Amino acid sequence: MRRLLAVGTAVLVTFGAVTASSTAQVEQTPGGWVGSWAAAPAAGVPGTPQGYPNYSIRNVVHTSIGGSKARVRLSNTFGTGPLVFGHVTVAVAAAPGSPRAVPGSLRTLTFGGMSTVVVPAGAEVLSDPAPVRVPADADLLVTTFVPTPSGPVTYHPAAQQTSFFTRNGDFAAEESGASFTEQTTVWHYVSEVDVQGVAPGAVVTLGDSITDGVGSTPGADHRWPDYLSDRLHGRLGVLNAGISANRLLLDVPGSGAGRNALARFADDVLSVGGVRTLIVLEGINDIQQDPHQTDPEMIISALRQLVAQAKARGIRVIGATLTPFKGWQVYDETLERTREAVNTFIRTSGVYDGVADFDAAIRNPADPLAMQAAYDSGDHLHPNDAGYARMAAAIDLNRL
Repeated sequence: MRRLLAVGTAVLVTFGAVTASSTAQVEQTPGGWVGSWAAAPAAGVPGTPQGYPNYSIRNVVHTSIGGSKARVRLSNTFGTGPLVFGHVTVAVAAAPGSPRAVPGSLRTLTFGGMSTVVVPAGAEVLSDPAPVRVPADADLLVTTFVPTPSGPVTYHPAAQQTSFFTRNGDFAAEESGASFTEQTTVWHYVSEVDVQGVAPGAVVTLGDSITDGVGSTPGADHRWPDYLSDRLHGRLGVLNAGISANRLLLDVPGSGAGRNALARFADDVLSVGGVRTLIVLEGINDIQQDPHQTDPEMIISALRQLVAQAKARGIRVIGATLTPFKGWQVYDETLERTREAVNTFIRTSGVYDGVADFDAAIRNPADPLAMQAAYDSGDHLHPNDAGYARMAAAIDLNRL
């Protein structure tokens, strides 16, 4: 369970009463806060026993919805000791993928009125609201300065986005971005940005590398959740809870694959801002990774449990079928039969509030066990930009 450290006044995410209907919506979090961006913490950065003392890290994140105020969630989920944030800021990026802030948009974040906050091992903190006008479909800059050694650094490995850092002290308040001369392709510490606006809630997309956007163009925001956000035009937040190599049933110790989907479900789905709908695309790694899970009932049991836990919180659930992987390095007929059995359950069981048939959307009509070449990134497992766009187009917006 996510350990969210409440600093100052009411910052804990709460849920209102729901009806018994499986499509009931949770009430907005207090004050109308809804998640605009998220990335699931996956692991501690290998080889960082002292953390990143004296580093300023400028994370570039992309919003789905806009608002008049912002608050930021920071994570020490995989830390082993207290983590001190000495200075944290949020700003609107002056250009896509740039470390430069729009002049006048940079705000120092506080935590219970204080600019410094200590995050215990395994915990997260949520900032106080900051008065910054956040545009929809735009880049934000979330900059952290850690003054002292802290232990392993919590991160999200497959960001598909370039961020920036400097090892030379506190530059969190620098608008020009000139000091941020080094680059990174992962997100450090930051796990969510909420905004206060008019959106009635958020859609969370739970998955693995295919939800994380592996195979898409880096820096272009062409993951399928991004394309879904484009279709929604800011009407709902879209939060990406994909972690590359993630599984439903097993963890992969020492990797960046995160905790299994059931173990992280409360943190990455139930606890995010204003969630009203969940889209689940998980299970292909249980099938294709070693050890292979070839009993579809084990995967189906885990999917049923995700649905049950979500519906117990009044969250509607869309089941997404597992996409083709014929031609992938470990593909064989036994693994294929498992995938097909899981997809039959997703399509016909009736436990979901809707189905997004990603399999049908991107498979090759001439060879339905394989991905259509126009949608294939080249490895026969991960779609390309066109494939991700096609997947997003297969989602019935009326079900969200």
